[in-house]
Formats: sequence, C-alpha cells, structure tokens
Amino acid sequence: MGAVRTAARRRRAVPWLVLGLWIAVLAIASPFASKLADVQRDRAIDYLPASADSTQAAKIQDRLPGGEATEMVVVYHRDGGLTAADRATAAAQLDRIASAHRLTAQPHGIPSEDGTTLMYPVASTEPGQDEKARDELVGSVRDIAHGGDGLGVDVGGAGALATDASEVYNALGGPLLYTTAAVVALLLIIIYRSPFLWLVPLAVAGMADYLSMGVAYGLNQGFGTSVSGQSSGIMTILVFGAGTDYALLLVSRYREELRRTERPYDAMAAALKGCGPAVLASSGTVAAGLLCLLAADLNSTRGMGPLGTVGVLCALFAMLTLLPAILVLLGRRVFWPLVPRYGSTPKARRSLFTAMGGSAGRRPRTVLVGGAVLLGALALGVLNLPGNLKQEDSFTSKPDAVAAMETLAAAYPDRGTQPISVITPRDRAAETLTAVRGTRGVDSAQEGRTGNGWTEISVIAAAPPQSTGETATIEALREKLDGSYVGGPSVQQIDLEDTNARDRMVVVPIVLLSVLLILIALLRSLVAPLILVAAVVAVWGAALGIGGLVFGPLFGFEGTDPGLGLLSFVFLVALGVDYGIFLMHRMREECLGGADPASAALTALRTTGGVIASAGLVLAATFAVLTNMSLVPLVELGFVIAVGVLLDTFLVRTYLVTSASVALGRKVWWPGRLSRRPDGPRPPVPPRQPEPVAVNVP
Repeated sequence: MGAVRTAARRRRAVPWLVLGLWIAVLAIASPFASKLADVQRDRAIDYLPASADSTQAAKIQDRLPGGEATEMVVVYHRDGGLTAADRATAAAQLDRIASAHRLTAQPHGIPSEDGTTLMYPVASTEPGQDEKARDELVGSVRDIAHGGDGLGVDVGGAGALATDASEVYNALGGPLLYTTAAVVALLLIIIYRSPFLWLVPLAVAGMADYLSMGVAYGLNQGFGTSVSGQSSGIMTILVFGAGTDYALLLVSRYREELRRTERPYDAMAAALKGCGPAVLASSGTVAAGLLCLLAADLNSTRGMGPLGTVGVLCALFAMLTLLPAILVLLGRRVFWPLVPRYGSTPKARRSLFTAMGGSAGRRPRTVLVGGAVLLGALALGVLNLPGNLKQEDSFTSKPDAVAAMETLAAAYPDRGTQPISVITPRDRAAETLTAVRGTRGVDSAQEGRTGNGWTEISVIAAAPPQSTGETATIEALREKLDGSYVGGPSVQQIDLEDTNARDRMVVVPIVLLSVLLILIALLRSLVAPLILVAAVVAVWGAALGIGGLVFGPLFGFEGTDPGLGLLSFVFLVALGVDYGIFLMHRMREECLGGADPASAALTALRTTGGVIASAGLVLAATFAVLTNMSLVPLVELGFVIAVGVLLDTFLVRTYLVTSASVALGRKVWWPGRLSRRPDGPRPPVPPRQPEPVAVNVP
C-alpha cells in the first residue's frame, strides 16, 4: 500500500514539476526573446553570398567614410512633357533634400529624350548601417519630393526598394504570428471538435515560439548567427506547424490510451512510449535537413538553417514535456464533449483512409504506377516556370520604388539608371577609372568616396538595369579590373543566381544523404528509406511543377526567386519524411507484433491516416500564410511548400507508400530481420485489454 501511495504522489508531482520548470525557463528566456527584433538585419549584405565579389564590395563600402551609402533616384514625370515650372519645382525640392541631409554629391537632373521625365540620382551616407535611419531618410526624401496637378513624383533606387521590402519583413513579426495562430486555432477546433482542447496545443506552441526567440537571440550573440526577417518568420511557422503536428500525434495516441488505462498519468506515459520514438526521429530528421543549409554560401539561406532547427527543437521540447504535463493536470475533461471513457470502445466507422487503403491493397502496382505517372506529369510544369525574378518584380503590389523603376524603364529604355559600384585600391584609382571608362557598355563613370585604402567609382551602364546588355558590361568590368571589386544591386542579383545554383549542387546531396542515413538507422532497412526519399523528391518536383503552371498565368508573377528550388527542396524533403516516419514506424510496430507486411501497411494507414491528414492540413495552412505577404519570393515559397505538403499527405503517404509496401511485402524491410519469413506461423496477437488497477487513486 505504501508503494502505491508513493507512486500516486509521484503522478501528482511530476506534471507540476514540469510546469514549474517551464515557468523558470520562460522567465530566463524572456529578456532575450524581446531583443530578437533588435538584432534582425535585412540589409542587402545579409542576403548576399558570403564569398561573392558584390558582398566584398558591400563590406568595403561599409568601411568608407559615412559607411554604407543609401542610393535613391527621385523621378519627376508628366505624360505630356515636363514644363519649366515642373523643372523649377524639381530643382527646388532637390535643394531642400540636399540641405536637409548629408549627400555624397550635389544631385544633377538627367532628362529623358522625350522630355517627359527627369531623374535625380541621390546618395547619402547619413544613416550608415542603421536600417531604421535608412528608412527615415527615404521617408524624409519622399515627404519633400511630391508632385500634383499632373506632375508625378516617385522615389526609387536600391535604398527605396530596401525600405519598401523592410516594411514587408517587419510584418513577418506580429502580423505573421497572429495570422498563423488564428489559422492553427481554427483547424484545431475543427479537428478536435472541442471548445477547450484546441487551446492547449496552441498555447504550448506559443510558449515554444517565445522560447525559440530567446534561443535564437542567444545564438546570435554567442556565435554570430545571422537573423533576418525571412529566417525569423520561417522559424515561427515551423514552431506552430511542426509543433502542432507533434501535438496531434501525441493527443491522438493519448486518447487511445485513455480508453485502455484508468489514470491519465499512466495513459500519457504509454502514449509517450508509443509515439515518442517516432516524434523524436521525425524532428531529428527535420533538424538534420535544416542544418544542412549551413553548407550554403548564401548568407540568408545559411542563416535559416540554425533558426529553423531552433524552431523545430523548441517545438519538440514543448510538445514532449509541457503539453503532456498540462493534459495530465486537466484530466479527461479537457476532451469534452467527446470524453474518452476508461474501458470504452470508439464507435466503429469506415474511414476515408480505410477505403483508400483498401483500393491500394487490391491493386497496389496499378495505384503505384498511376501515382508515379501523375507526379511525373505535374513535374513537367517546371518547364513553364518564369525566369529569374528581377528587383522591380519582387512585390505583389506596386510600392513607390517599383513605380519609379517602371517609369525609368519606359522613359530611358536604352540607358542605365542604376549605378554599378567599382571598389578599387586607392593607389590605383586613376588607372582603374581610365579602364572603366574604356570598357565597352559603360556610359559614364566618376570617382566617389575614398577611405581605408579604397576608392569607390560609380559607374552607369549604357544598357537598362538587369538587361542582357548591362550583364555583359558587368562581366566585362570583372574581367578587365584585376584586384578590384564590382558591386551594386544588379551585380548582387547576378551573384545571387550563380550562388543559388552552386548551393543546390552542394546542399541537395548532403540533405538526401543525411536524411537517408537517419531513416536507415530508424527503420533498420534500406528499401523503406529509399522509398520514402524517392517519394518526397517526387513530391518536390510535382509541387514546383504546379508552381510553374500558376505563377505566371494565374498569379501574374514575372519571375521565380532563384532560391526557391533549394529552400522548397529542403523543407519538403525534411517535412515530408516527417510524415513518412509516422506511417512507417507504425507499420514496423505492427510487423513486430506478428502482422504480415500487407496487413501491417493497411493497419498503419487506417490508424495513422487521420492524424497524418490533420497534421498535413495544419502544416500546409501555416506555410500558406506566407502567400498573404507582399513579397513574391515569400509567396512562391509558401505556395510550393503548402502544395507539396498536401500532395504528400493525401497522395504519396496514403496511396504510393502504402501501395509500394503492399507490393513489396517483406522486401520493404530488407535487409533487416523483418524481411525474413518467420520459421512458423505465429499465434494471432490478442487485442489489448484495459489494464487492471488494484487501488483507485485519483
């Protein structure tokens, strides 16, 4: 009797101890979590390749007098042609801008040939590296430069584009969090059909997100891990998406165990023992896949790896400790009105996944071939993906900076309007300037700032920005100028495209190998992991193909972000294998219990199909939140991942993986011991009965 009472006290104490531990952890993390926004950086250098010439040029510009320059173009336009009064207004406003701010040079107007447009290149080192000061500078210039009575005035250029983009990245904080939480809450209410239960995993996910912010700040301070608006936003989505997935799996298993076990503490212990290994393995696979991004050369991609990993691991920690503690403390009543009574049997009904499994089981090879053909056909849509995204096409709306660039492109169709920066050693400045002016495709060039042994030369190409002609000019400058660095917005775009291509060649094999090794160790098989990896790669190709079918024709996007392929691959492979682990782990559990492989596959689908579908819907919805952002790269990434997760959930997991498992039989577990036939027939496994309880301790 004493042992029973001791065990009862332990059951009551453990959840409270876990809750107290979490309160202490959040109290420690709170001062750091609130500072994450202070270290977030969304400058061009934070998204550039680490080793590219344009990045080195930007770093040297930071060390020149005044630091990094904010470059703008003030554009005056009147459809019928500028009047003398318009030109006087423009000159007066530029004088006010020059007197109000520290400019690198006095602005001079450049008229268009048709007389409709006048542009003033403006550059200031006033804000230095302070993004808030940069945004205030751009805002001040926009306040001073204004038109009226048919005179249009827009402020464009790299600095204005960066300011407009920062407004979107700032929206990845609070608004993204609230939208994601609202979407998850709605889906959990539908899934659980309970007025209370949905609050628990949602609140736990919110605490996990807060903890992840504190850990991310610590990584930044301790190891210099970069934090951008993109990476911190993705971290939040992963916390809510992956964390809710783990919660769905755990709560589903806990509900099962409550029907077999009287005490909630014992039921939760059994649930953690049953699904804990799968959750640990799946989260480990996602974390390993994301950490492979550290091999990327692109700063923004490499920084996303640690932050994404932090999000997944914080979600895992919360869902395996805090969520069980709260559920045990609340008891069975948290499931009201569908309370799982001890000794009860759930109402038998033919589920969708039972029917789907039945069709896959009857004609596995036909289903497998049909699904593979469908995915292959969808993947052909990749051929219809638009070309690389230009700066002016990066917004779903049209901010002032984009409007200015469109006006410039129409008024100056054969002239460069965006400076190219050449950074050269100070003692070779005159020689370099002469070489630049003699380079084919250069319209004009002049010396800029000098300091710390370097001189900046501002170059205007004869061809429009990001055109074939300007690209040829940039390449010619790089070939001709040995020992100098060529930078600027157009050069950065070229380096982004080249580096993303390089990163795909390096990161993709590393991700595939790491995920495959984890699956082999988990499933004790070689064939099953290969099936899962092949399936998620097929899903990635099909999702990108669907993007190719809708990005241009339906969404009206003019280009594809160069990093879309790599980022969508990493997320879809890691998260897709996540669901495969849930299914295969249950399948292996059934095989170990004596079931034949075909029955095990169908039983695993029947028992896990509903929770995998729910988890897939939640994860797809969280990434779909990105499609509401104003930046095309975020919309494209969110769309491809959401579509890929849905394909993986309702086609690949339910039909293709199940069909392959049924068709291969025991071979799916080769070369593990489950691939060998048993020596003799095993007795049928009796159904689990409610565990007898000697003493009823509440």
